[in-house]
Amino acid sequence: VKKTTYKSENPVATIEVQDYGTIIVELYPEYAPNTVTNFIKLANNGFYDGLIFHRTIPDFMIQGGDPKADGTGNASITDLNNRKEETTAENNTTDEQNITSTSTTKTDEYVIPGEFILNGYTKNTLKHRRGIISMARGDYSTMGSSTLVKKGYDSASCQFFITTKTSTNLDGAYASFGEVKEGMDVVDKIVNVEVETRETNPEDESLTADRPVNPPVIKSIRVDTKGVDYGMPETLEPFDYNSYMMQQYYSSQSQS
Repeated sequence: VKKTTYKSENPVATIEVQDYGTIIVELYPEYAPNTVTNFIKLANNGFYDGLIFHRTIPDFMIQGGDPKADGTGNASITDLNNRKEETTAENNTTDEQNITSTSTTKTDEYVIPGEFILNGYTKNTLKHRRGIISMARGDYSTMGSSTLVKKGYDSASCQFFITTKTSTNLDGAYASFGEVKEGMDVVDKIVNVEVETRETNPEDESLTADRPVNPPVIKSIRVDTKGVDYGMPETLEPFDYNSYMMQQYYSSQSQS
C-alpha cells in the first residue's frame, strides 16, 4: 500500500485499485454535502470493496462502483446500514459521452437527490476539470419528454466517475463532489486499458462498448473523515422506468 502524503481538513478518500495503485481524493462537502455523506457511508461500510471499473473512455473518464458491474446497479438501504465484514485484499473478488446508470427498481434500493444546478441545486459550482470525481446517474435526455428527463436528475446512488479531461458539458448537470490529489497516473492507466469494443452498437452482441476486457478491481475505498460524523444521507425511492412507460401507454390507450 502506497503511503499517502496529502493533507486536508476535508474528508479524504483512499481508493486502492488492485494491480494499479492508490488514488487519493479530497471530498468537498461544501459543494455537495449529501453526495459526500452518501459516498462516505458506503465506502466506510465496505460497499465498494471488490467492485470494478466497468467503463473507461480515453480523454473522458473512468466509471465504477456498480454492484451489478454493468452500469445498471444501485446501492441498497441495507448497504448504508450494515458494514461489510472486513476482508483481506486477497479475498476481494468480483463475481457514450453521457455518464449513465439506469436501473430497475428493487424494494431496498435507493437513490439520492442530484446536487447540481440543472436540478435546482445552486451551491454546486465545482467544474468538471481533469481529476474531478462525480456521480453517475440516469440520462433520459434522448426520450423527448421533459418530465422523463427530470427523472434522471435524482437517480444517482453509488456509481461514480473520475474525469481524465476537462468536460465542460457535464458542468451543472452531474453532482461533482471531490478531486483527485494524488494518483492521477493510476487513473490514466485505468482509462487506457483494453476494452471489448468502442462501438456503441457492435455487430457482436456479446461485446459491451467501453467495458474493459479485464476490469480493474477496487480493492477498497476508505474515507478519513477527520473525526467528523457525517451521519446518514437523504435518500429517495428509485424511479421505475418500466412502470412509468406502462402508465404512459395505458393512459394513452384510455384517451384514444
